[in-house]
Amino acid sequence: QASEEASLRALESLMTEFFHNCTTNERKREIEELLNNFAQQIGAWRFCLYFLSSTRNDYVMMYSLTVFENLINKMWLGVPSQDKMEIRSCLPKLLLAHHKTLPYFIRNKLCKVIVDIGRQDWPMFYHDFFTNILQLIQSPVTTPLGLIMLKTTSEELACPREDLSVARKEELRKLLLDQVQTVLGLLTGILESIWDKHSATAATPPPSPTSGESGDLLSSLLQSPSAAKLLNQPIPILDTDSEYICSLALECLAHLFSWIPLSTSITPSLLTTIFHFARFGCDTRARKMSSVNGSSHNSVLGQERGRLGVLAMACINELMSKNCVPMEFEEYLLRMFQQTFYLLQKITKENNAHTVKSRLEELDESYIEKFTDFLRLFVSVHLRRIESYSQFPVVEFLALLFKYTFHQPTHEGYFSCLDIWTLFLDYLTSKIKSRLADKEAVLNRYEDALVLLLTEVLNRIQFRYNQAQLEELDDETLDDDQQTEWQRYLRQSLEVVAKVMELLPTHAFSTLFPVLQDNLEVYLGLQQFVVTSGTGHRLNITAENDCRRLHCSLRDLSSLLQAVGRLAEYFTGDVFAARFNDALTVVERLVKVTLYGSQIKLYNIETAVPSVLKPDLIDVHAQSLAALQAYAHWLAQFYSEVHRQNPEQFISLVSTALEAITPLISSKVQEKLLLSACHLLVSLATTVRPVFLISIPAVQKVFNRITDTSAQRLPDKAQVLVCRALSNVLLLPWPNLPESEQQWAVRSTNHASLVSALTRDYRQLKATASLPQRKVQLEDTKVIIHQTLSVLEDIVESISGESTKSRQICYQSLQESVQVSLALFPAFIHQSDVTDEMLSFFLTLFQGLRVQMGVPFTEQIIQTFLNMFTREQLAESILHEGSTGCRVVEKFLKILQVVVQEPGQVFKPFLPSVISLCMEQVYPIIAE
Repeated sequence: QASEEASLRALESLMTEFFHNCTTNERKREIEELLNNFAQQIGAWRFCLYFLSSTRNDYVMMYSLTVFENLINKMWLGVPSQDKMEIRSCLPKLLLAHHKTLPYFIRNKLCKVIVDIGRQDWPMFYHDFFTNILQLIQSPVTTPLGLIMLKTTSEELACPREDLSVARKEELRKLLLDQVQTVLGLLTGILESIWDKHSATAATPPPSPTSGESGDLLSSLLQSPSAAKLLNQPIPILDTDSEYICSLALECLAHLFSWIPLSTSITPSLLTTIFHFARFGCDTRARKMSSVNGSSHNSVLGQERGRLGVLAMACINELMSKNCVPMEFEEYLLRMFQQTFYLLQKITKENNAHTVKSRLEELDESYIEKFTDFLRLFVSVHLRRIESYSQFPVVEFLALLFKYTFHQPTHEGYFSCLDIWTLFLDYLTSKIKSRLADKEAVLNRYEDALVLLLTEVLNRIQFRYNQAQLEELDDETLDDDQQTEWQRYLRQSLEVVAKVMELLPTHAFSTLFPVLQDNLEVYLGLQQFVVTSGTGHRLNITAENDCRRLHCSLRDLSSLLQAVGRLAEYFTGDVFAARFNDALTVVERLVKVTLYGSQIKLYNIETAVPSVLKPDLIDVHAQSLAALQAYAHWLAQFYSEVHRQNPEQFISLVSTALEAITPLISSKVQEKLLLSACHLLVSLATTVRPVFLISIPAVQKVFNRITDTSAQRLPDKAQVLVCRALSNVLLLPWPNLPESEQQWAVRSTNHASLVSALTRDYRQLKATASLPQRKVQLEDTKVIIHQTLSVLEDIVESISGESTKSRQICYQSLQESVQVSLALFPAFIHQSDVTDEMLSFFLTLFQGLRVQMGVPFTEQIIQTFLNMFTREQLAESILHEGSTGCRVVEKFLKILQVVVQEPGQVFKPFLPSVISLCMEQVYPIIAE
């Protein structure tokens, strides 16, 4: 006894010292070692049992329980059976004696230790393990303790960690499944009795005058007036103990439902009881009372009640997430949906005192989240099953979901609801594809709902209808997907618009186009307000209110242009002819708008509020070009339909578009707008490829501008795009024409002179490459190399998948520059940034133009590289130049990979030197 007491005092002082903030890490390690050594001793558990019953020190109790945990989970096999029996009888006694006074985290840990014994020994050596738990639950004094034990058992035995054998896992699951019916019965009993006990005392509110209207839909949902009446009972007010017991019981159920298969042991009365508790979440009265009485105790109560609602919804969602539903359970499921929709109806009900939104704002956020999860599971997992029940009113459900979606108090909530609509639209689309014969019937059933959804989603992205909310969205900070909150909002909304368009093209178009038209009128009408001032053009709109209205209209126009662009794919392919007129109307409008913007130079105009209106005007112009670019595939299809007969209309569209583009290709234009123009030019050159492109004056203007060395160079990105477009105009085969009419000879000459002009400065570097360069000179040289190679690499990449003829011409034009690059390479071997760009270029050449380069020249390149990358050079690159150096070596190895993978005998002679480079040079450096 004395030695135990002395040990306890020693342990307490060690623990206090360990957690004291003055103790050094060195000393902590010493203490840790002492404690670990003690825990490893054979009879340590006896001391721990004494410590647990005799100390008030939390650290000591926690340590003692860890010793037991370690013993049971890692050393149990070697413990004598007499000791095991003693431990199995002492620990539960200890729990029973002290559970009321122990801190909750110690009590929970002790429960877990006892459950760990059950995990090893039940039922063979610890036969009363589960019976004890059931007895604890049934005795009112220990009900909470029994529920904690039950939940821990469910967590540790039904979903055990990996340290049990498969056979034992299966045995435990089977043993637990045998107990399920009893356990569920007990839990139902607890929840029901608490509910009934408190219901009797709840004051019945006077009948409200509005209760009649909800009755009808409800009776149709619930198939029985009595069930509806049951759910309309007032919600009881629980005392703190009852609330605690209910929350434990619901937590147990949620965990049990996560692994129990759906079966008849989950009885209707259990489900109804869970629904009763789910009502706690949508009962705003509980919160009201707490705020009226003002006492803090009551407001805590209000939150607790809300939490019961959240826990009950968690149980429901566990059941909902199971896809495998046995026949006999389907009816229960239907009943669950009906009861949840009763709740949905309750929280979206409007009356004089509440708008739907204010009602949703009053509910607990996590309750709304759980409710939205439920709706998502319903649509994604069960809708196909339920839709066939004639008695389930799907259209009324959609009406409730509509109300719920468009009254969400937070943006996140709204996004989650849009996801549910997206799932529903996907479901409809796949249903129609699998049953084409019923297409009309299905669409007729849902048409009104879809049109309503479309209109409302479109309203939500417009400042005209939703300014207050849209102004809260952040348009500065980028998230993980590199988009701002506003861009995400718009993108998700447009996805819904696009999916409705796929199902109801004519409706969607006739809803969207007039709205676009309205905003376009405002934009096109700005011309009358442009006045010439001393410094240039000014927009003569100055009143604050007018500026604000213009700002909103331009923001909306920008969003609607994105919407129209998003819908481009629904006008091509099989439906091209059927929807031709709608698409033509759109493209004509877009061409007109882009030309208008470029002609009156709205992007350079002075405005009263430059910080707001100038970005707006630039954005609208950029979006109109981007929307037109989205119709490139439609233009290509239009071209292939009309190129033989009367292509006038097509020619006029393309020529006008080019007139809109060319004034924007200038270093004076803002980059956002410049890049939109460049991308559109690339699409016209690459996707549409009209034969007359080269002869249009606007295109020739761009050629002259790019090849004129005195003109100011465009920013890098734009320069690369414009050069790609011009190169593609000359290299890509014209669609709809035979080989004999492709005019390759002329195009080849033109391409050679284009590339020659683009590489003039670069090719002149060859003469001075070997001379030593001063720092300033070196920087200039690097800029020339960077600018030229980024353009050439892009040109090669963009034709790498094209016909042999295009690749041949491309290589002919590039040949001299490639040889210059090879000559420059040794001079820059110590400048890893230059080597990196050069190897990038060569890698692209090897991937795209291997065949055109021919064997002898390829050999020369590889040999040069192998000579340059000596052991010292490799070491310098890998070890001393950080990430750029490593990238250089990686690219070099990739080039060798491409060469080695080439089929046939051609590059076989290189294999030995490549292998020796890898194994004798690179590998040892890395292995160090």
